[in-house]
Amino acid sequence: MPSQGTIGDRVRGLRLSRRMSQAQLAGPDLSDSYVSLIESGKRTPTPVVARLLAERLGCTTEFLLHGIEPRQRIDTELGLRHAELELRHGDPVVAAERFDEIVKAVGEENAMLAAQARLGRARALEEQGRLGQAVEAMERLRAEAEAHPERLADLPLTIALSRCYQRAGDRLRARDLGLSALRQMTRLSVDQGELAADLAATLIEMGGEAEEIEFARRVLAASGTPEVVDRSAEIRTLWEASKTAAAGEDSALAVRLADDAIAAGRPVRIALQLARTAMHWAQLDACPVEEAERHVTAAEKAFSVLSGTVHELGESRVIHGRVRLRAGDPASAGELAASALELLEGAPGTVPAQAHLVLARVAIEQRADASEHLRTARELLTALNGPIFGSDRQAARSWRELGDLYGRVGARADQTAAYRKALEAAGVRSVLAGVTANAAVSR
Repeated sequence: MPSQGTIGDRVRGLRLSRRMSQAQLAGPDLSDSYVSLIESGKRTPTPVVARLLAERLGCTTEFLLHGIEPRQRIDTELGLRHAELELRHGDPVVAAERFDEIVKAVGEENAMLAAQARLGRARALEEQGRLGQAVEAMERLRAEAEAHPERLADLPLTIALSRCYQRAGDRLRARDLGLSALRQMTRLSVDQGELAADLAATLIEMGGEAEEIEFARRVLAASGTPEVVDRSAEIRTLWEASKTAAAGEDSALAVRLADDAIAAGRPVRIALQLARTAMHWAQLDACPVEEAERHVTAAEKAFSVLSGTVHELGESRVIHGRVRLRAGDPASAGELAASALELLEGAPGTVPAQAHLVLARVAIEQRADASEHLRTARELLTALNGPIFGSDRQAARSWRELGDLYGRVGARADQTAAYRKALEAAGVRSVLAGVTANAAVSR
């Protein structure tokens, strides 16, 4: 059965394969000129006309409108859900492969399903740290979403792109996109839900300006930092049941079970994004100490529930240590930083370096020797290779703090060297090299 191209292509292909003229297809209800306009793509049939044409052409309305049979469509929908579960609760590499298979299977015959699968693949690339490829794919999808809003929503793409550019170190582009998303959210008066939590976490991690900070404050005020409940066993059970139903060719039930599995994970995702917002809010100078203490404590509690958030638990303890330093409690600050290092033993990235910087501050305030912590922080920062372990902004901030601390202990040459490294880290790294989308290099 012909399925390529547009609705008009399918109407014409089916008509010719059945040796029908345009007048015969039109029958007593339509004009042959109207059929001609549909075939040329100048008219889109209404649902009533589509049903009428499908009956005369001997196909389903679903096939005529979307180029895919109902069973094919439900199998594709199921494939999308299982790929989404793989992305959220499994292996992002496997998820990318599954999304890719769906893109190839549906081709351009169903633009909406293809766009959803392409977005899923881009998100899987982001999860793997392949930011350049993720950005390029998302930029293309965003351009298509602006031209065809019926296929894909622009707002989730804008938020995801802002997050990717932030992770890649391109703060200017990240902020442009973040502000664009913020304007849409403000227009819609939305400050709760998954999109609001995603945007708040993205904006506050950038250390945003007044309006971004105000949005994050509203989101936290509306939802607080909800308790995280580990529902991984429930999600896994529903997911496996969906696979079993699919193997038994009960696709409708398989889709329902997969939807239940995805829904079971949504409250946890939102809670974790709110915890990230609270954690980064707590380290802002504008956040009062008592409020910072409350937020970072809630974030620590949230991150302590799941095994997959150990790194963020360590980060929250480092930030908590900084809050205790602001409160004039260096002893507690040292304990928190030490516990973060114990938790992240052997892990690379900026967080262990920042823990040593907190310990160096504690040593300086207590008039003890800080040289060992300063040396270790420098070694950890030197070992960084790209933003997969933390944004360039985090590395630049850590180098700058290291320079400040070297200045406090009178090590002027080391201070100058650290400041130079801070300037180098503040530049956009080569992680986006090869991106061809024009927007990726715009400022």
